[in-house]
Amino acid sequence: MLSNSVKALEIREQVSIMDFLNRLGFLPQSKSANESIFLSPLRDSDTTPSFSVNNKLDVWFDHGIGKGGSIIDFALLYWKGLSFPEVIQKIQDTCNLIIPENNSTKRSSIRKRLKPAIKIPNYKIETIKPYGGNEIINSYLNSRGVLKAAAYHISEVYYYVEDEKKLRKHFFAAGWQNELGGWEVRNKYFKGCLGKKAITFINCDPKHLAVFEGFFNFLSWLTDNPDSTKSIIVLNSLSLLDSGIHKAKLYSHIDLYFDHDKSGFTALQTWLKALPYSVDRSSIYDGHNDYNDKLIGSLKQSKN
Repeated sequence: MLSNSVKALEIREQVSIMDFLNRLGFLPQSKSANESIFLSPLRDSDTTPSFSVNNKLDVWFDHGIGKGGSIIDFALLYWKGLSFPEVIQKIQDTCNLIIPENNSTKRSSIRKRLKPAIKIPNYKIETIKPYGGNEIINSYLNSRGVLKAAAYHISEVYYYVEDEKKLRKHFFAAGWQNELGGWEVRNKYFKGCLGKKAITFINCDPKHLAVFEGFFNFLSWLTDNPDSTKSIIVLNSLSLLDSGIHKAKLYSHIDLYFDHDKSGFTALQTWLKALPYSVDRSSIYDGHNDYNDKLIGSLKQSKN
């Protein structure tokens, strides 16, 4: 009987990540000769395509969680509740793949041809600049309706991507800093975190607190409430919900602005169970997924 490691080699040889994603029902939001961009299959909260597949190397990278790798690496995260042998079988079932038990010659050939899993390029911060000097970033923030509110909270983050050959490509994005010095970065084509993931805390009013999933929702709320003095928690990821709850225990009045999706609803129930005196304020953007969607919708109506 073939070992699961040999089956994994066969899978990497015979199945491309693009074909596997298509069979799972995921289609790219944009494509180029070498890269395809998806809404992340690994994160329900992804609303800006940030999962990339390098078609040439047949590897993937999820900018939201900072992880990537081969088809096997993806499947282990996608079916994270299953064991390695179960995941291997799930891939075979999904792709209708039959791996012969006695094809030792081919298996030996695969071992010789296959290289170790290719690491996705490293993202490194090059320069942090004050907000306002980059017209492309300004245009992006304006399209999200938060240009004015961003003035005191957003920086320009310039970073580069270095591949295995030490070749660099340079990029820039709007940056929002978290408690551990990491940067949530956004532009028209990219959504991710450079550095350590953490919540962002703005300490103002000692009693009143407003809580948001992401910084665009906070900036959208700030656009409607420019004179507010409430303290702010931006989770930057629902995986940091417990950190937010722990910090929020210091406050007697808490307003919650979570998304109108499955993940947001689950987070809301978890939060209210821990701090039941908190108030769900998401009715303000009923009919929209989040506060920023509401703001963008209002801008489109104004233009029309």
